[in-house]
Amino acid sequence: MKISHLLLLFTFFCSSATFAQQKKKVPAADQKMNAFISNLLSKMTLDEKIGQLNLLTGGEATTGSVVSTDVESKIKNGQVGGMFSFTTPQKIRKAQEIAVNESRLKIPIIFGQDVIHGYKTTFPIPLALSCTWDMSLIQKTARIAAVEATADGLNWTFSPMVDISRDPRWGRISEGSGEDTYLGSQIAKAMIKGYQGDDLSKYNTMMACVKHFALYGAAEAGRDYNTTDMSLDRMYNEYLPPYKAAVDAGAGSVMTSFNDINGVPATANKWLMTDLLRKQWGFKGFVVTDYTAINELIDHGLGDLQAVSALSLNAGVDMDMVGEGFLTTLKKSVQQGKVKTQQIDNACRLVLEAKYKLGLFEDPYRYCNEERAKSEILKPEHLQFAREAATQSFVLLKNDKQTLPLKKTGTVALIGPLANTGPNMPGTWSVNSDLGNTASLLEGMKATLGSDVKILHSLGSNLLANEEYQKRATMFGRDIPRDNRPEQQVIKEAVDVAKQADVVIAALGESSEMSGESSSRTDLKIPAVQKRLLQALLKTGKPVVLVLFSGRPLVLNWENENVPAILNVWFGGTEAAKAITDVVFGDVNPSGKLTATFPQNVGQIPLYYSHKNTGRPLEDGKWFSKFRSNYIDVSNEPLYPFGYGLSYTTFDYSDVKLDKNKFKAGEVINASVIVKNTGTREGKEVVQLYIRDLVGSSTRPVKELKHFEKINLKPGESKTVNFKITVDDLKFYNSNLKYVAEPGDFKVFIGTNSRDVKTNQFTLL
Repeated sequence: MKISHLLLLFTFFCSSATFAQQKKKVPAADQKMNAFISNLLSKMTLDEKIGQLNLLTGGEATTGSVVSTDVESKIKNGQVGGMFSFTTPQKIRKAQEIAVNESRLKIPIIFGQDVIHGYKTTFPIPLALSCTWDMSLIQKTARIAAVEATADGLNWTFSPMVDISRDPRWGRISEGSGEDTYLGSQIAKAMIKGYQGDDLSKYNTMMACVKHFALYGAAEAGRDYNTTDMSLDRMYNEYLPPYKAAVDAGAGSVMTSFNDINGVPATANKWLMTDLLRKQWGFKGFVVTDYTAINELIDHGLGDLQAVSALSLNAGVDMDMVGEGFLTTLKKSVQQGKVKTQQIDNACRLVLEAKYKLGLFEDPYRYCNEERAKSEILKPEHLQFAREAATQSFVLLKNDKQTLPLKKTGTVALIGPLANTGPNMPGTWSVNSDLGNTASLLEGMKATLGSDVKILHSLGSNLLANEEYQKRATMFGRDIPRDNRPEQQVIKEAVDVAKQADVVIAALGESSEMSGESSSRTDLKIPAVQKRLLQALLKTGKPVVLVLFSGRPLVLNWENENVPAILNVWFGGTEAAKAITDVVFGDVNPSGKLTATFPQNVGQIPLYYSHKNTGRPLEDGKWFSKFRSNYIDVSNEPLYPFGYGLSYTTFDYSDVKLDKNKFKAGEVINASVIVKNTGTREGKEVVQLYIRDLVGSSTRPVKELKHFEKINLKPGESKTVNFKITVDDLKFYNSNLKYVAEPGDFKVFIGTNSRDVKTNQFTLL
């Protein structure tokens, strides 16, 4: 007993000493904030504290299925902590004035919005931006988005989405950065830096919200909102790192995901929100749910609204988006002892801290400057950068006989359902774009090329044969007019136009709303009606360029075999039309590289480059071997591998050179390769380095991206690209979830994509 008492006393004194040391280290600014918020909390009633945990929607932008009611009176009563889908500084100022002038404690509101890939100046969809492999470019898109959004009164964005996805059936793959852990982590950091800058209280920075925590991109069957189930090994090594990278970069908030994890939905998952996010990772910001996620726990089977609201708060959720479960049930749960007042205090403190850091207590109207709204949105330099960013995101998938670039002479036939639809150019989750004033590809080509090229146009086919399916694929103002004449008549008209031209550009693929939230697909081919048009155009004998619109990897086997040139333009944003023209006609040399594998068919999914080996791997170069890990109807290979992308020039790689073949912790191996532009045009190349751990205490992937560098080379120019390999590049979470690098042999690969590489080998001692 005495020993126990001594141990308790020792623990107490150690804890007290540690606490005292930590207290001394608190910066003066944080002490000032803590004192201010503690004083404010002491004045707040329980109802007012709960009110700060309530996030409502003004309903101006379509981001979900519910619009909050009686908002003004709730603001007056101190029942609103934040709002979203309000835009313009005038409307935001009006709502803020109610909070500051008419609520008892005059606590300002935080205003958020889904600023996903730009604000009014819209950049390429996130999957496309990731294909630039250019962190400074990606960071700048977030910086411009923050400048524009804050000029319109906003100070919080529900971005970046950092979910890893290896299933292109999932519509929201378009909103993330693809399949790779390392690249996704680098992009997450760049986005946080772009939005938040160095000081959240500046008038032109905004708080980021990392989403969706966690594992949302691994939804079963690629069906949105579906369950997720994976091992801790995969979770820690492959899916969690981008979230952690964003947290380490200082993200101010985190959003919960809809899926369950180990049987517990994320929004009620205490292990996820408290043990992992706060205790293991040290996250200091606040956690907000996704749209009505607390209410949806009822359908998950966790109880009624009061029960699931208490579960979520106790799990570590701080703000309830739209559902109002916190607002209507938490007080009762406190009275019944199901929720502690301290838990509400903790959540309220975190929300108030965010407002303090944004400078809202100092000046609640700092983001409501109407002059900024007039001068800093859609600036010419923003639009020019959006055009440049789009050109860097396009991926040249095929270019037989140098079909591209086209000459700026003669006659071009621009044909297809995506040829003349401006509203589809910005892509999904562009809720702030001015769709009515976005140029279609036809309009952009005419404006860019002028009288140098004669452009003929024909619809050629409907987007989809099924009219109801097309309605689902063109929601939110993205409608594409249908031609209800017989299909063959519409195709014949397009063929007649094509015959008058020197070359045909077929603008085909997905509409913007065929990907994105709640837009999962099981058939990833180009719609059959469009394929029949493409077949007819090819039969004319004219050179055909497929300008492919997509928000995900598609199945393009037939197109790859039959179409001379394929340029994947994704959805390029406000300036997509001009950017496509720049690349198709050679003003810009494409340099995008895929960040998600394109399968040969849907049956291969999930298909990704960093898979693990099996005990019966298929031999290199083999198509099929009995009793090996393969299919009997198709090879294991993708159609286009991760990291793939062609250029209008060609690049040659030397063998991989290592300055040493053995090293130990604390040392560095220098890996280098000489890259030469062997073509006739200046071009950019993404040099990629992968590593394989040949022997581990647990199974390791066949390749993992660890470094990359984007270089620019003139014709005939060579450059030595150097990479420093450290022990950190070799670390992984072992079966005990210890982050370790194990001694042994490693392969290093450097090349133009994950498949076409040169190799060498080294040993960690």
